[in-house]
Amino acid sequence: MEPLHLDDETLLSAHDPADMFGAIYRLPEQIEEAVSKMEYSIAQFKASLVRTIVITGLGGSAVGGDMLRSYAADKCPVPIFVNRGYTLPSYVGKDTLVIAVSYSGNTEETLSAYADAKRRGAQVVAVTSGGILKKQAWADGYVVVTVPGGLQPRAAAGYLFIPQMLLLQKAGLLPDCGEEITETVRVLYEMRLRLAPQVKSEHNLAKRIASRLFGKIPLIHGATGLTETIAYRWKTQLNENAQTVAFAHSYPELNHNEIVGFDVPLELIEKIEIITLTSNHNHPRVQKRIEITMGEVLANTACGRYELPAQGASELAQMFSLLYVGDYVSAYLAVLYGLDPTPVDKIVQLKNRLAD
Repeated sequence: MEPLHLDDETLLSAHDPADMFGAIYRLPEQIEEAVSKMEYSIAQFKASLVRTIVITGLGGSAVGGDMLRSYAADKCPVPIFVNRGYTLPSYVGKDTLVIAVSYSGNTEETLSAYADAKRRGAQVVAVTSGGILKKQAWADGYVVVTVPGGLQPRAAAGYLFIPQMLLLQKAGLLPDCGEEITETVRVLYEMRLRLAPQVKSEHNLAKRIASRLFGKIPLIHGATGLTETIAYRWKTQLNENAQTVAFAHSYPELNHNEIVGFDVPLELIEKIEIITLTSNHNHPRVQKRIEITMGEVLANTACGRYELPAQGASELAQMFSLLYVGDYVSAYLAVLYGLDPTPVDKIVQLKNRLAD
């Protein structure tokens, strides 16, 4: 199968916000709007004593929770758990902040978990664009943060992450994030000038990485902390946008298992392309592990290897910089395969069958 051409002129006008390329393009604007347009709703939130935080959501709606858990791990004084199911952990009660996130407002697992949180008397906030969740949360008297609709949930990462971050800041569980948000927006605007569809492949890092992944099995490596979550985000974006199988793992755990598995069968190992996401916020021992693993342990294996460093200075900017490249890579890989990166027909099929 020959790849299609990434510099085709049809990509140049792909800025419709409802289209995947348009949604990816507007990520910096999403973050700005999340701060300015949702400030009032967040200001209404008043937390009492919070001992645990549970963010409940699925798919694209859970991404913001994953990112917040990673970002806040060394900042938030209470544990954060991301729940992906119909029920909540047994410890959830009145001293738990439950953030129910469903972009559509109709995700059945999240609605079930929301009802569970209500029964247990938890402190609840809903983050959604509408649907049943918004109506129910309003009726129950909870704070509702309404985000703009019309996107695929996975394309609303800025809208879904920033409100949760600001909610924890409002509750006194995170320090002021204003400077990091400002830097993140600046970094993304600068990156967009180099990653957008009108930038030719020779100058476009995301297009070149997508070309590396064409016909390969992507394996995305991150590290416990900031990049673990983003590696998983790459995996799911490749699954949904490029409709290809992909995998993710993280340091240091992968040094205790995965690195042994690159010898056989050779015909499959040759199909693997490892993308390693790096950050200067990594633990120094983790960084040394990455250097030894990529430069020595796997140096003579048949798989491909590529290292992608984060941009920006702050943890938040680095997380979003890696996410931004990954989102563009997944969409460009879809184009190489001759696919539209926006629809997810198999997910729709499953939901329709569950509704029967």
